[in-house]
Amino acid sequence: MAHLRSFRFGVQLTHPLGDRSWADTARYVESLGYDSLHLPDHFGDQLAPMPAMMAAAAATTTLKVGALVLDNDYKHPVVTAKELATIDVLSAGRVEVGLGAGWMTSDYDQSGIPLDPPGVRVSRMEESIAVMKGLFADGSVDFDGDHYQVSGLEGTPKPVQRPHPPFLIGGGGKRVLSIAAQEADIVGINPSLKAGVVSPEAAADATAEATDRKVGWVREVAGDRWERIEINMLVMAAIVTDDRLGTAAMMAELFGFGAEAVLEVPHVWIGTEDEICADLQARRDRWGVSYYVLQGDACEAIAPVVQRLTGT
Repeated sequence: MAHLRSFRFGVQLTHPLGDRSWADTARYVESLGYDSLHLPDHFGDQLAPMPAMMAAAAATTTLKVGALVLDNDYKHPVVTAKELATIDVLSAGRVEVGLGAGWMTSDYDQSGIPLDPPGVRVSRMEESIAVMKGLFADGSVDFDGDHYQVSGLEGTPKPVQRPHPPFLIGGGGKRVLSIAAQEADIVGINPSLKAGVVSPEAAADATAEATDRKVGWVREVAGDRWERIEINMLVMAAIVTDDRLGTAAMMAELFGFGAEAVLEVPHVWIGTEDEICADLQARRDRWGVSYYVLQGDACEAIAPVVQRLTGT
């Protein structure tokens, strides 16, 4: 595969690490060599993404900030665009725009926000992308969609990154990945979460073969854009160990297939530092994936891998 970009790595956090403050956590993540810090966007026990992104950016000098991913249903795109543009200005251009159609059923049930069918949510997200890109650009926006109507609105402030901060859109289904292939700067290849919960079915959709299929959809729809797209993955588990096969065997029940197949799941890293580095290089060759975001509990153990591969 010709689509080879240099590696970079991020961390996803819901809270500060250990007994550190949030500002100290952001500085620590930056010091370990990570390129970005992200938050999920749910109503459970976590920091809210927007203020936490701004606080992390204010405490650091190079760290990019974003969400994996903002649920489009929770805010109108005019509000989201203004908040993200403001953070981009105040951080001197360090925002990544992670946007999704929403998936976690419990968020909707507990908040009372209506959970529309997946097709409606995805269509609404697609319109939101158009509205936000228009507001980030120069000139006023007129948009008349099925879900949003904007009339003569000039988006301010304008973001530092032009024509807009990079959009990170990911998913596990063909329609969302097709939209991402057309609209996103960064495409996240994910297991399908159509059930609305993290389930064995989602784990089973993370196989190497499923990833082949999903990357194929993106390449086909992207066409000439393919070479300009950065491929991203959120890492489910990253374990540094001398017992590679034994550790994979312990995880096999979760996935519903054997240890050898677990070792091929691109969202799972198991092995020594050398083995993990070799896996990531092979996966970049196969799928073009070069931008990984790890869970916070793995960021210290994986830091040597990050420092070894970043920029290569």
